[in-house]
Amino acid sequence: MASGVGSIAGIGAASDPRLSVSGDAPDLNSYPQRMIEKLHDPSITIEEYLHYAKITRAEEDRLYGPGSDYQATDGPATAFMKEKILRKRATRRTSIAQPRLSISAQGEAQIARPIESGTDSGNEKTVHEKNFESMAVSDEEWVQASRAARTATWSAVFYLITTDILGPFSTGFAFSQMGLGPGVALFTVFGGLGGYSGYQLWKMYLQLDSDRYPMKGYGDIAFRVYGTWFRHTCNGLQSFQFFLNVALIILTSGQSISQLSKGSLCFIVCMVVCTIFGCIVGQIRTLQRFGWLASWAVFMNLFVIFATMGVMAHSPPNYKLYAASNPTFNINHPDPIKVSGSAPPGLGLVNNVNGLMNAVFSFGGATLFVELMSEMRRPMDFWKGLLCADILIYLCYMVYGVYTYCMQGQYAYNVSYQGVSPYSWQTVGNVFGLITGLIAAVLYGNIGIKVFYNNMGRDLLKFPRLESKRGKWIFVFIVPVYWIAAWVVSQSVPQINTWIVLVGAGCILQFTYTFPPFMMIGFKVQRDAMLPQETFDPATGQVQRVDGGFRRWARGFRKELLWNVFDVIYYLGSCVTCILGLYAAFSSMVSAYKNSPNLSAWRCESPTG
Repeated sequence: MASGVGSIAGIGAASDPRLSVSGDAPDLNSYPQRMIEKLHDPSITIEEYLHYAKITRAEEDRLYGPGSDYQATDGPATAFMKEKILRKRATRRTSIAQPRLSISAQGEAQIARPIESGTDSGNEKTVHEKNFESMAVSDEEWVQASRAARTATWSAVFYLITTDILGPFSTGFAFSQMGLGPGVALFTVFGGLGGYSGYQLWKMYLQLDSDRYPMKGYGDIAFRVYGTWFRHTCNGLQSFQFFLNVALIILTSGQSISQLSKGSLCFIVCMVVCTIFGCIVGQIRTLQRFGWLASWAVFMNLFVIFATMGVMAHSPPNYKLYAASNPTFNINHPDPIKVSGSAPPGLGLVNNVNGLMNAVFSFGGATLFVELMSEMRRPMDFWKGLLCADILIYLCYMVYGVYTYCMQGQYAYNVSYQGVSPYSWQTVGNVFGLITGLIAAVLYGNIGIKVFYNNMGRDLLKFPRLESKRGKWIFVFIVPVYWIAAWVVSQSVPQINTWIVLVGAGCILQFTYTFPPFMMIGFKVQRDAMLPQETFDPATGQVQRVDGGFRRWARGFRKELLWNVFDVIYYLGSCVTCILGLYAAFSSMVSAYKNSPNLSAWRCESPTG
């Protein structure tokens, strides 16, 4: 999820251990190679995905739905503890007699089955080899292994979404670019549309995911609706988004260090420090050790939110910081604070769109929704966590954004805790922001590298499995290259506002507002075009269709005509917004280079003045 600089400081990792309540975070690397290849087999039809998804949802409802043993009257936490106790007892009872799942060196799933003591007495195998021998995993056994990985509840999803998105430190600046009325209206509209897109992803997930064909990422929905080309498009853009997020966090962290040093440290050095940190800590391939630390991000952000609100009420804005990006501003005779109910006078379309893209950035978190649902025990409950998180986040953004704008007016800065005038409170905000930002940078860098490695590297460049010896060495080499490249990009364009607009329009807007309706149209057209006489044979995987081509697509589109027309309008509107956002981002870059010397590339002077 991304919501400006503050929200990037949240978690948000498919490999974050908290995605699994049990503490285990199985990712795509833990799947046997034969299953990974099957997940991306273009010969599998949508009828087959729908067939097995219905079976999986029915089984989840039987196991965890209303009236099941897991819906205990003494609460979900107690039920979960009972389940863990029973599981541990069962493990102890069957540790000798039951088969064990393992992954061979070749990446194949294997079951290690016990052998009776005393057999093979003449065999010269080791004790370990005598106790267990391997055999291929059957589909039924893999279904059980796949289902065991799904342990998260809707309350855990609510916690994850809230933790990742909570950090509205750019909302005050957004209101200063749009005005109070348009700001409230646009944040409300984009918040509602963001929730609708999350609903679309949830509905598609329920009908396409199954224990037989589990979905682990956003690209899996893209693949099952439109094919390999769209999967690569989503995965490539997702990796690019994480890369830009890392570049943005390097920039904001460097700016925090510069403010902490009162500008005495060269800004290039400040950003190099952050880059070196990422090159070293980023070598950790698993994020389990970061999970508990990242969970504190929400509490740190809440503290900074309330602290800055209190400081803004009793001190003027940071005029020095405003003057650093506005050379014509007279710091000795500042204009009074102005709050506009409509679009602020003196600002053009580019400024308004810049504010709008901050709204996009605020609610653009759908990139990770599929990863969250893939870890849920009962994905049908995802809507509860999504709805509660969206309401809480919307209220938080409204209160903080409106408050910041009313207190600081046209001087509201992005990031807000750097825009307060007392240096002591700047320091507090920068320290907390630096901690959460660097944690987030490592998380996003780790995910971005893995997305690139597992999808682009393995599919196109034929990289070995990440767990292999060669794969680990390739990962070690990629990490510093990734971070140095992000540093070069952020050092070349040290403009926070421009980066937020660029990331929001180029990446986040697509995953939250453009791709969901586009995929929903394609999914419903294929699903609704099916006729009662068309059959699917689970034994052979063969489908008997009556027709094909345009006639079939037209029949599917007419089935839910009004919703499909709305989604088409929604999709086209998102495309227009994307074009406006990219135009505003590049226009702002050019303008900043011309009018703000401190914002030019490769300078020791800090953008904070």
